[in-house]
Amino acid sequence: MCAIHQPNLFPRLSTLAKLFAADRWIVLDDVQFARRDYQHRARLAALDDPGRQQWLTLPTHLPHGRATRISQARLVDPRRSRRTVELLVRQYYGHSRYWDAAREVLDAVLCMLDTTDRVANLTKASTIALLAALGWSGEVLLSSEIPTRQGRSERLADLAAATSSTHYLCGTGGLRYLDADPFDARSIPVLPFRTPVNADDPLWQWARRTSSLWALSKIGPEVLANRLAVQREARFLVARA
Repeated sequence: MCAIHQPNLFPRLSTLAKLFAADRWIVLDDVQFARRDYQHRARLAALDDPGRQQWLTLPTHLPHGRATRISQARLVDPRRSRRTVELLVRQYYGHSRYWDAAREVLDAVLCMLDTTDRVANLTKASTIALLAALGWSGEVLLSSEIPTRQGRSERLADLAAATSSTHYLCGTGGLRYLDADPFDARSIPVLPFRTPVNADDPLWQWARRTSSLWALSKIGPEVLANRLAVQREARFLVARA
């Protein structure tokens, strides 16, 4: 089962849950960079009041303007970005009882900031570190290294087929535009992935708005992994049906 998604900075829980449910994450790094998306920014939520939020943004240079691909985007000022990331993440989550887990995720990004100005490398590292904190042991591949056709849905179907994936896990955003025909032609079922809608459960109430760092720092890696495992098992049951 594969998930295909752009690299996001400290991704939202809804995104992390989809990747956690998959056996492999194909990093969609060869599509156009979108400034209004989560590719270079994340919403940090206050530990005890998730409604109080602040954007953590990495100022980004697009060498080819709007046509710049995600893999081509560069940090404007890596040193300043490093200071901002460390300051804000510590400010929001440094007093959590699960700070050790959050700090490992932070350290992975800070280490990457010391060696590269490629935004995609940093955001991919933040996601992999979060998945690792939850015990995910899947495979990570880059779409830029896999030949595909140009059509949006055709590209996704080709990526799934080229990686021998038997199912494609599709989030709510992708479902709005996805054409299932290219997947049907390759006998690859498309499985919708939706996080629970529960206003009484803060974990899912804020899943589509706030960085996963909030959930990790609020309930800890073990409990969070168990909660995400429930969603993963639900997708496996659908796949086996």
